[in-house]
Amino acid sequence: MSNLSSVIKSIQDIMRQDSGVDGDAQRISQLTWLLFLKVFDALEEELELTRDHYTSPIPDEMRWRQWAANAEGITGDELLDFVDNQLFATLKNLPGDAKRNPRGFVVRGVFEDAYNYMKSGHLLRQVITKLNAIDFNRQAERHQFNDLYEKILKDLQSAGNAGEFYTPRAVTQFMVDMVNPRLGEVVLDPATGTGGFLVCAIEHMRKQVNNTEQEAVLQTSIRGVEKKQLPHMLCVTNLMLHGVEVPSLIEHGNTLSRPLREYGVADRVDVVLTNPPFGGIEEAGIEQGFPADVRTKETADLFLVLIKHLLKINGRAALVLPDGTLFGEGVKSRIKEQLLAECNLHTIVRLPNGVFAPYTGIKTNLLFFTKGQPTQNVWYYEHPYPAGVKNYNKTKPIRIEEFDVEKAWWGSEADGFASRVENEQAWKVSIETIKAANYNLDQKNPHAADVISHDPDLLLADYARQQGEAQSLRDQLKEILEKSLAGA
Repeated sequence: MSNLSSVIKSIQDIMRQDSGVDGDAQRISQLTWLLFLKVFDALEEELELTRDHYTSPIPDEMRWRQWAANAEGITGDELLDFVDNQLFATLKNLPGDAKRNPRGFVVRGVFEDAYNYMKSGHLLRQVITKLNAIDFNRQAERHQFNDLYEKILKDLQSAGNAGEFYTPRAVTQFMVDMVNPRLGEVVLDPATGTGGFLVCAIEHMRKQVNNTEQEAVLQTSIRGVEKKQLPHMLCVTNLMLHGVEVPSLIEHGNTLSRPLREYGVADRVDVVLTNPPFGGIEEAGIEQGFPADVRTKETADLFLVLIKHLLKINGRAALVLPDGTLFGEGVKSRIKEQLLAECNLHTIVRLPNGVFAPYTGIKTNLLFFTKGQPTQNVWYYEHPYPAGVKNYNKTKPIRIEEFDVEKAWWGSEADGFASRVENEQAWKVSIETIKAANYNLDQKNPHAADVISHDPDLLLADYARQQGEAQSLRDQLKEILEKSLAGA
């Protein structure tokens, strides 16, 4: 692992010398399209051995083995000219679609908006030489690389806004374990990011595979859509590294841009696992594809409407949502009212601050629901910090072992979670209470003493709220006075 790690570090050091590559996000983007082509070529080598008459969707002279794998290959301006004017032009225009040429479709989707940032052909050749030291066809090395790839994805958390695409592995693992996707079910992530949920779901279902027929079922069991180019490319590479031969069911696009009424029976899925972008605002017109009573430009709210719509009856969902969705009113209340009427929102796990640091300090929640039965009670579980921890950070992230207590408490939906008991962390709220609160799902833990917060962000937010309320009262008084004076 240390050897692979040092290879990736030395590649990033080489890129830092290149005037065209600016910042971590561009370095990761540059590294990813190179990695994608190398991984794709390694998987093709396996297919050439195991499949008769295998044909690559990539023209021969554009394949990694032809222009990159040869240490004595082209370099300098000649290499730069080839990459910019031949390689990218060819890969962006590969023919075929998801059915007729799925491999070509995947490559084209990855390169659709990809870009070669490097300006020095000599430095680019040095990077390629370093990459050629990694052998993806050695099982041990590939397993190590999966761990390393996870680290690259995690590094995105520090690369500006790119952190929005990475959900901590412990959180995705817990959500997948609790939803428990089964072989034969279709799993969707409509805001795929770098593919963490889908990789977790694949690993979870692979334990149920015992023969080649079942492996073939597994290969077609995941779907995803990602709007932005870099995470889409990272996701497709991630899935190939985890044994998904042709990730052609991972679309590069915006799930929300398709009007809700256009989604039919064939689009319905058994399981949805996702972390929609927090605080995102959709471009004008997107909301017109949604029913009038739930129109909003807020990304997370629209995803909640979409997920409910896309689930089959008895389909299960787990998603990450910020506190604002829980207590928000107006359109948010109507969305929650419909969700609770059509689905059993059986559990909300409330995560503490810092789980998504440094990308955001917003408090988040994990919502678990099943479509087809209305909600009677919502169970809440407040996830505590481990002993001695006051906040999570990059060096001390949330760990999967912390969820062992929730897992032991969880029980089974089949018996209505009859084994669940209230404790200091867990409490139950009836649908009547939630309705009376105008569908406010921000229900406080009745077992926790009121804690005075000294968090400056919370104090400032509270101050702003109080100021707003005071201003509203002043405006009302002014209006009353003006009316009374006008009447006099």
